[in-house]
Amino acid sequence: MAATPRTSPPTSVEAQPRPGLRERKKLKTRMAIRRSTYRLIAEQGYDAITIEQIAEAAEVSPSTVFRYFATKEDIVLTDEYDLLMEAAIRNRPADEPPLQSMRFVVTETLATLLATEEEEVRRRTRLMVEVPAIRARLSETMSDTAKMLARVLADRSGRSADDLAVRVFVAAVLGALREVTLYWGEHGQEGDLIAMVNQALDTLESGLTL
Repeated sequence: MAATPRTSPPTSVEAQPRPGLRERKKLKTRMAIRRSTYRLIAEQGYDAITIEQIAEAAEVSPSTVFRYFATKEDIVLTDEYDLLMEAAIRNRPADEPPLQSMRFVVTETLATLLATEEEEVRRRTRLMVEVPAIRARLSETMSDTAKMLARVLADRSGRSADDLAVRVFVAAVLGALREVTLYWGEHGQEGDLIAMVNQALDTLESGLTL
């Protein structure tokens, strides 16, 4: 996975238009910062590295790092997939059950990640498990994804994005995905991650019975 740098956004489950030069440059900078961060973490450990070291390794200024990532934890947690997922969900059949749409988009996106950036997925998951600050920040950053999903699903269902049922649905799906990711990381990243995601979504679909 993260072995090969890209200069354009990842291919999603739906074809996306090629971004403009400005967006490609921004993506290249974000990726340089992330790659430098992972290299420094491997050499020194997460807690030992500073934003100044990351900036120097990525050949940018500290202010540039902060312009792209609000915190050091965000460098590990942020990827380019939310906007692609939003477009993919909107492109699903209008009469498709929301959970089925989510299942398709999430598993296809995850399959793309594992095919193109497997090492980065594994590094990120290890850090989620090992670094309390990253795990705590994960819950905060998921709120942005939750707002995006609530907006899309509300549009599809004719509800408000602040509708309680929409918020509970989104929270349940994202919570399930978070726990699957942590479980996989805590158990040595063994097993089929996509199968585990499907199992978690099956649990939701069956009505949370045990």
